[in-house]
Amino acid sequence: MAVFTMAKLLPTSTSGSLPKPSWLAQPETLWSPWKLQDEELIQGKQDALRLSLQDQQQSGIDIVSDGEQTRQHFVTTFIEHLDGVDFEKRKTVRIRNRYDASVPTVVGPVTRQKPVFVEDAKFLRQQTKQKIKWALPGPMTMIDTLYDDHYKSREKLAWEFAKILNQEAKELEAAGVDIIQFDEPAFNVFFDEVNDWGIACLERAIDGLKCETAVHICYGYGIKANTDWKKTLGSEWRQYEAVFPKLQQSNIDIISLECHNSRVPIELLELIRGKKVMVGAIDVASETIETPEEVASTLREALKFVDADKLYPCTNCGMAPLPRKLATAKLHALSAGANIIRKELQLG
Repeated sequence: MAVFTMAKLLPTSTSGSLPKPSWLAQPETLWSPWKLQDEELIQGKQDALRLSLQDQQQSGIDIVSDGEQTRQHFVTTFIEHLDGVDFEKRKTVRIRNRYDASVPTVVGPVTRQKPVFVEDAKFLRQQTKQKIKWALPGPMTMIDTLYDDHYKSREKLAWEFAKILNQEAKELEAAGVDIIQFDEPAFNVFFDEVNDWGIACLERAIDGLKCETAVHICYGYGIKANTDWKKTLGSEWRQYEAVFPKLQQSNIDIISLECHNSRVPIELLELIRGKKVMVGAIDVASETIETPEEVASTLREALKFVDADKLYPCTNCGMAPLPRKLATAKLHALSAGANIIRKELQLG
């Protein structure tokens, strides 16, 4: 299928997940189990993907995705398909220094025997001529979601995951994916490791790719563990300041971050001047629907530090925990807000 070449100013997108339909999984619940199985589950995921795509298209979203309808969890669904990880042997670990979780154990060399999301990506590509984006977990966030009983080194395990992610990314590119996004919320926590080897690992994951690449660094879903953590961050959230300088020098094309209703000082965007920026203009931790003017206001502020041809209006994070009608209304607001700024730029 021919891919639509987009020259549209301020192309909109979502940063990740969208709510799943109630017949596939429990609504408004993160990582809820599937309600279907076997062939019914395969068909159900495809139906949900089509539905999510339609919601995005009707909301005026320019760069579309699968809405993560085909995965239960943004990290472990990928890891489930790898060898070397035992999901029966579980340990409790601290996730991103924020909350405890029971996680699988790395018991041997991690390897990828077959593609994980490539068939799903091919299916999405068949449904639309728009640009499509596909999200993968980043190496550092992957190691933060496991107990390592084999490598005994966060860095060694991250490098192994980077190689595996690169294999998957190359096949996703061949399947027609235009933008491959790596989700790295861990980049907002482990600053020394990010600068010592985290960004280098991410560059290993994108090695040889010709499609565009993005890294999504957020403050997390709107769940209690994350909102409680945010309350401890003070009046300014300057976490990005620790990693932006090195990311600006990296080979990553796009940096995705949250802005609306966060305490991130907008001037930090100056540190990544020259990069394309997915500016989070929709708050996923609030059930208040933004007005188009609120979205436009966030984008206007960002334009002081991001060139117009490099600004991509987006959501702060994934919207899986939100009611579907609410998430769709927020996407409409995102598109309408971007339209306000497009008109202002054309008039200016």
